[in-house]
Amino acid sequence: MDNNQIIELLESRGLIDRSLAQDILAEINQSGKEIAEILADFQVIQHRDDIWPLVATELGAQMVDIRNWTPPEALLALVPAGTARLHGALPVQFDETGLHVALVDPLNPQTVEDLRFALGREIHVVIAPDYLVEAKINECYGGEGKAMEDILASFELGGDSVNTQDLESEANSAPIIRYVDLVLYQAIKEKASDIHFEPFEKDFKIRYRVDGALYEMAPPPVHLALPILSRVKVMANMNIAERRVPQDGRIVKQVGEKQVDMRVSSLPTNHGESIVLRVLDRSSVNLSLENLGLPPHIYEYIGDTIEKPNGIFIVTGPTGAGKTTTLYAALRRINTIESKLLTAEDPVEYDIDGIIQIPINEAIGLDFPRVLRAFLRQDPDRIMIGEMRDKETATIGIQAALTGHLVLSTLHTNDSAGAVTRLIDMGCEPFLVAASLEGVLAQRLVRTICTECKSTYEPNEAILSQLGISAHELGDKSFFTGAGCDSCGQSGYRGRRGLYELLNITEPIRELITNRAPSVVIKQKAVELGMNTLREDGLRNIYLGHTTIEEVLKYT
Repeated sequence: MDNNQIIELLESRGLIDRSLAQDILAEINQSGKEIAEILADFQVIQHRDDIWPLVATELGAQMVDIRNWTPPEALLALVPAGTARLHGALPVQFDETGLHVALVDPLNPQTVEDLRFALGREIHVVIAPDYLVEAKINECYGGEGKAMEDILASFELGGDSVNTQDLESEANSAPIIRYVDLVLYQAIKEKASDIHFEPFEKDFKIRYRVDGALYEMAPPPVHLALPILSRVKVMANMNIAERRVPQDGRIVKQVGEKQVDMRVSSLPTNHGESIVLRVLDRSSVNLSLENLGLPPHIYEYIGDTIEKPNGIFIVTGPTGAGKTTTLYAALRRINTIESKLLTAEDPVEYDIDGIIQIPINEAIGLDFPRVLRAFLRQDPDRIMIGEMRDKETATIGIQAALTGHLVLSTLHTNDSAGAVTRLIDMGCEPFLVAASLEGVLAQRLVRTICTECKSTYEPNEAILSQLGISAHELGDKSFFTGAGCDSCGQSGYRGRRGLYELLNITEPIRELITNRAPSVVIKQKAVELGMNTLREDGLRNIYLGHTTIEEVLKYT
């Protein structure tokens, strides 16, 4: 359930005051514990289940005990497996008034509306603890694989055959809706960052990216490609009849107990449209600098730099390296009542309270340079530019920094020193870059070893030589790997963490920039002055047991 809704409920009933509510929310963000556990710690309730009678009273709903109850098959058949999993809904009773369901998130009214539409029945909510509802759904409906098989079988049996005459009715047919919903549910459950729908001549692939690696789902029949792709486009409010040009859209969907935002992009290919959904994880916008895993000296440097009244701080790295997450964490630190913050993003991925965010729309002429020029007339203290793409954007950013504004931005370069030469190559004057630039942080994301199956091993000489170290240099250092288990899907990895390289723009570096020194010279000087490279930070993470040699070699 939404933590803010629970807090508001407790406040309205006089069980907590505003000060205690803020302390509880702060503890949730800091510890990551569930709200019921936090409330018990603060002695607001005695047991985590004590919250549910309050929810039932608030909704005027009945409490039900489902611990030792098994719903009959006829009742389960009223709610398809995909729908039950997607909405966190367990059917409890069916009578002349409608279908009574227990929900994982009963406080979300949209879930009831979605179920009413999907099932074509009146829905009444009953209350049971969310963890019991979730466990009972898993127990009664089996695995996702079985649910997908059941849906695909309905096509083969002809129960809901696909009619290529009417594309929209195909996309809205019950089996297609259930199948797409289940694909989204399974990918989001696995914490996928992207979902790929890829049509080919003889097959139709669905893949999803978890921790930077792609995994393939069991593919549906190729003749279902068009209705499945059309269903995704319908959900994203895209034109399903237009398949010749790229389109962009957005899906906001309730999955279980949380709302998920997905950015949708379609691309015409010679076998149909390739569609990619980018899953926007709202938890990343709540990250603080403390939770990014930054080395202590980099954490302190960033904290000091973003408090400066002017200058430019740049984060570099390839697409998907977590640059935006780092900048959001920095913005959260300086998002105070005393500062006016403006951001120009393409697109705005997350809404942040207290910050004015402007989406770039080049189709109407609202590009980065135009927005930045307008920014400077809005009396900002700090500005975030989604990306310095061209000379005009970079020049205005430099001018803003030189006229008393702190500018945060990103660049696509391989290392921190490369950002300097990239700005000069764009056409920025070297002495202006040297005068305005405060620091450059290069970063990569590497997969972390699963803690459930983590074990030590002895790497061979060949792989050590790729790292530039020999066996006799290691001493008593240990190396770790993941053997693979159910918890990590047999991959040996679970989650990701950052590798960082910080270029502090000191006077010797400024002199090199002014003299147009190449990036390799700037990097050598920075290393002499104490900079740790991405590879060195990778070695640090290897020795600490966070990641493997293969991951560090792959990304550095």
